[in-house]
Amino acid sequence: MSSTFYPVANNQHAIKVTSSMQEWCGHVFTQLNNRAEFDIQSYSYFESESDQKFSIEKAILEDELWTKLRIDPTQLPIGTQQIIPAFDVLRMKHIPLKTYEATASLTTSETTSTYTLNYPKLNRKLSIRFNTSFPYDIVGWTEVSTSGYGNSAKTLTTKAKRIKQLKSPYWSKNSVKDSVLRKELGL
Repeated sequence: MSSTFYPVANNQHAIKVTSSMQEWCGHVFTQLNNRAEFDIQSYSYFESESDQKFSIEKAILEDELWTKLRIDPTQLPIGTQQIIPAFDVLRMKHIPLKTYEATASLTTSETTSTYTLNYPKLNRKLSIRFNTSFPYDIVGWTEVSTSGYGNSAKTLTTKAKRIKQLKSPYWSKNSVKDSVLRKELGL
């Protein structure tokens, strides 16, 4: 699960990004705080990745781009960029939290637009589809990446498509009686 705290002024980086993940053999947690630099705290059950605290120079965060897209897609970075990939991707692939070169592009049609990030060194491509008109709601995404090494490496494609949308005070929907909402959403 990830949370990105992004200022609606849309003129700076995310204030905080957190990500936690339960893997088959343990739990991991990463937090970024936006200070003079990005201050990172990372905890993992893997001995070689356990308790880490470090700072890195500020750069575009993939995790913040989803929110930036919803506020004003014309402000999305385009062209060759240095981007810190999504925290969940970094953790699942066990790759260092740092910037990676990515090519960002935006294609727009009358109804649906697509923002694409292509990370050549990570063999990963993310395409986010959203409505061209405000409120620029995300309707789906596709991620293509490589899993494995050498001759056994495989190209994997993950696709997500919004099935249904409910507008409700979700923060108050946390009891057993609210579980019927999962059926309404098609989950």
